[in-house]
Amino acid sequence: MSGTLLLIEDDLRLAQMVADYLRQAGFTCEHAGDGQSGLTRVQEGGVDLVVLDLMLPDMDGLQVCQRIRGLQGSASQVPVLMLTAKGDPMDRIIGLELGADDYLPKPFEPRELLARIKAILRRKPGEAAHEKSHLTFGSLEIDRDARQVSVHGALCDLTSYQFDLLVALAERAGRVLTRDQIMEAVRGRELEAFDRSIDVHMGRIRAAIEVDPKDPKRILTVRGVGYVFAKEQD
Repeated sequence: MSGTLLLIEDDLRLAQMVADYLRQAGFTCEHAGDGQSGLTRVQEGGVDLVVLDLMLPDMDGLQVCQRIRGLQGSASQVPVLMLTAKGDPMDRIIGLELGADDYLPKPFEPRELLARIKAILRRKPGEAAHEKSHLTFGSLEIDRDARQVSVHGALCDLTSYQFDLLVALAERAGRVLTRDQIMEAVRGRELEAFDRSIDVHMGRIRAAIEVDPKDPKRILTVRGVGYVFAKEQD
């Protein structure tokens, strides 16, 4: 696997160590020491994934993530893996709500960082080319090729990760899935037993596709189990 990674990290020693490791794994790894220079590089295009530190000298990583999602064109869809402080679940939740695709607490093992990067990059356009390019459920349309979701013709604002979560549910419409099964479908690896980040993403997806996210008709919660994508709305 290859691709261009952008590491936005102000700790030069850590950035150098991580960049060297990722280059040995076959990636092109670029570095930005602050949020603004990182944003500028993302806008230029050609970045396949951003590894984003939460603590930066000019703005925090949450702001950077939010601004990336607000960019024009394909730059807004660049996957973001956020590096967070260990033991601070609120940072993780806020990061996911702002559009981060995944998170990794510091300190971390470089091998785990590499594994998560590869898992995100495996979710790419064309990997499901053998399947139907469109999934349609009433006013909801999922375009696999364009990686876009629309309701009544209006495009929905979803991150790359949220798009894959929605596809995983829609492909199994009518089937109740546990959180572990959903995450396994998009990540290719098991989810920690008590990781609730899936719930944050589901809330974001509902906000994008449901008429009333507080009273969802398409993505339903099955208490004590997980979620089900309704084939037909009530």
